[in-house]
Amino acid sequence: MNGQRCPAQARGTSMIEVLVTIVIVAVGMLGMAGLQSRAHSLEFESYQRGQALILLQDMLDRINNSDSANAAGYVTASALGTGATDATDCTTLTSRAAIDLCEWSKALKGSAEAATNTAGAAKQGAMLDGRGCVTQPSGTTNTYLVAVVWQGMTATVPPVSTCGQGSYSSESSRRVVSATVVLPDLGAN
Repeated sequence: MNGQRCPAQARGTSMIEVLVTIVIVAVGMLGMAGLQSRAHSLEFESYQRGQALILLQDMLDRINNSDSANAAGYVTASALGTGATDATDCTTLTSRAAIDLCEWSKALKGSAEAATNTAGAAKQGAMLDGRGCVTQPSGTTNTYLVAVVWQGMTATVPPVSTCGQGSYSSESSRRVVSATVVLPDLGAN
């Protein structure tokens, strides 16, 4: 069609194509923004789970390295961490278990983080509202259950563990990691 003009019916077609393309690109960009937001939320959940596993392993190691005769001193009456009152200086406490539980409680609160990472009076860095429990299942002598709980970002299935139960906005946002430690009975035949 050299030098010829387009018929009247073909005029404006490219403008409609451009508008449709803009709409498609805009929907795609909104989808990417939603995907990025969800990825950020999941990344934070993963970070919190990693921190909880580090703190769980810390307490498991403390119990494993204790004298098995004194391991019962690690059993907590209530959850440690957020909401628990700790000694200012944990090293002034009388038993190794009390010192370990005090230090663990402070770690659950994020107290090991630098003072510049504070928002108000609360330290930042561990999990949201981190708590921990050490229990001894009934009928056992050298078996201990250690649990770390925190506030999740989204709702999921409520955990079975009772550690920190009722301490969060909803049970479906409470997250738990737990492990069992069995100490050897060196006095048994």
